[in-house]
Amino acid sequence: MTTRRSLVSAGLAAVVLRPAVAGVEPLHPAIAAFVGNRPLHDGRITLALDELVENGNSVPVTVTVASPMTEADHVQRIGLFALQNPQPEVAVFHLSPVNGVARVSTRMRLATSQAVIALAQTSDGRCWQGRFEVVVTLAACIE
Repeated sequence: MTTRRSLVSAGLAAVVLRPAVAGVEPLHPAIAAFVGNRPLHDGRITLALDELVENGNSVPVTVTVASPMTEADHVQRIGLFALQNPQPEVAVFHLSPVNGVARVSTRMRLATSQAVIALAQTSDGRCWQGRFEVVVTLAACIE
C-alpha cells in the first residue's frame, strides 16, 4: 500500500534526480512513484472513454498498450491516474506475457473535469504515457 509520505518522498527524489530544465514542470508525486527515475515517452497507449461524462461517479475506461506481449517484450504494469481526484492513483494493473494483450478495463470516479493519465512500464524498463481530457458535468469524490 502506498502511503502519502512515500509518494511525497518519491516525488522529491524524482525532482532532485532529474536535471532542471526551463519550462519542464515536476512530476506529480503519484506519477513519480510509478515511474521512479525513468523518463516518460509519449505514444503506444490508447485511452477509451467518453469526452463528456454526465456523472463522475462511475466512468468506464479502457487502456490499451501496443505491445507484442512476448517474453522478451511485454507490458509489466499499467497505471491509471486522475490527478484532480483526492486519491490520484486510480489503479495499477500487473501483466505478463500470459495476458496476450495489454488491455485493461475498469470504472473510476472523477472529482471534476480533468486529464486522465495512463502509464505503462514495459519489460525493457521504458515508461510510456497517454492522456485524455474529460469534461465532467456532475462531479464525484467531493467531500
